[in-house]
Amino acid sequence: MTMTILRTGPLTVLKDEGRPGHAGQGVAPSGAVDRSAYARANALAGNPRGTAALECTLGGLRVRCDVPATLVLTGTDAVLTVDGVRTAVEQVVEVPAGAVVAVTVPRRGLRSYLAVRGGFAVPAVLGSRSTDQLAGMGPPRPAVGDTLPIGPPPAAGDPVEPPPGVPDDAPLEVDLGPRDDWFTAAAIETLLSAEFTVSPASDSVGLRLAGPVLARARTEELPSEGVVRGAVQVPPDGHPIIFQADHPVTGGYPVIAVLTPAAADRAAQARPGARLRFAVAPA
Repeated sequence: MTMTILRTGPLTVLKDEGRPGHAGQGVAPSGAVDRSAYARANALAGNPRGTAALECTLGGLRVRCDVPATLVLTGTDAVLTVDGVRTAVEQVVEVPAGAVVAVTVPRRGLRSYLAVRGGFAVPAVLGSRSTDQLAGMGPPRPAVGDTLPIGPPPAAGDPVEPPPGVPDDAPLEVDLGPRDDWFTAAAIETLLSAEFTVSPASDSVGLRLAGPVLARARTEELPSEGVVRGAVQVPPDGHPIIFQADHPVTGGYPVIAVLTPAAADRAAQARPGARLRFAVAPA
């Protein structure tokens, strides 16, 4: 039971829930950049939590199903085409053997998740089938001509949760800290009132933001400390970086705030040029 890669698009990698618990070994969790879209894809496909799926950036993926397969695509408004015929957004599709399936280029959003019933049964590294693009750990990026093994169909998947109804222009919710005291009161006010633009120099490691400078109240060097997905780190130039799934284990610049998990998922879909705002999460 296999799927053959015919075209990868700009970037396609394998992802699951990641490999938490190895920070002491210098290994970051990695995992899907948009966790909720990834989980929804598996649930719709009838897979249990943690099943490996393909994370496809800006569409362009093209595959051939070498056996009959059940597929679903989530995360953006991109859709699957089966032998050139378009399907509906987030439609569960039964694909015959030999059919060619493609992911269209999304108009909204950045990362789509292609799940197949049974998941992709590539070898796990430290218990995960996620490709960590910063550390170079996990399965290699699929290339044209690769065949990905598909696991046996599971007995039952997880319940499907509908996506949250959040407007595209809603602020990203954050909890201030742990190093907000390293910044001036004006910098905190700016973070929570100004608009920032996603830089083209962004990837699954971090979103680099252009906009007003966040000034520090303290200028001494901060010893490196652990960081998490969604941490908003501010380097000396004052322009914040939002760490994403493939973030490093530690960082040496102060973290002014941390996105909530739901906000981190929304940030995962922000394209270069997107405008972002922040707000303190409700208590």
